[in-house]
Amino acid sequence: MPGSATLSIGELARRTGLSVSAIRFYEERGLIQPHRTAGNQRRFLRSDVRRLSFAMVAQRLGLSLAAIEAELAQLPLGRAPTQEDWQAISRRLRGTLDARIAMLERTRDLLDGCIGCGCLSLERCQLYNPGDRAGAAGPGPRYLLGDRPASEELAPD
Repeated sequence: MPGSATLSIGELARRTGLSVSAIRFYEERGLIQPHRTAGNQRRFLRSDVRRLSFAMVAQRLGLSLAAIEAELAQLPLGRAPTQEDWQAISRRLRGTLDARIAMLERTRDLLDGCIGCGCLSLERCQLYNPGDRAGAAGPGPRYLLGDRPASEELAPD
């Protein structure tokens, strides 16, 4: 029923594109809380479409399930979140998303060159990371993690 205030689990699955088992998973994690009918059928609020849509987008952006759960816990259960509710989540996530964007940009810009991993297998690595200087800063792809090559540190601005 298009005008109904609640949705069955099948309707919620069709509306969100999630499988019924995924919806049950999110329910078990407390991201949504259905009401039960007299016949013990699950009924979900229409606002649960937004909650699940947020969870899907947040996961695609690389947020952990724990982070998603923490944000959704800030939203009211039993009523549709307001624009102010969503704006508060947006403000809290902005720094995390900006850091992810910066990491993606660094990866895009450095992936075809030296990423500071210490492999020294490319000619560029011998220029940007001689003797594996990046390794002194710690394990992993140091330049993608935000460290700067020594040649950049010495370059005039």
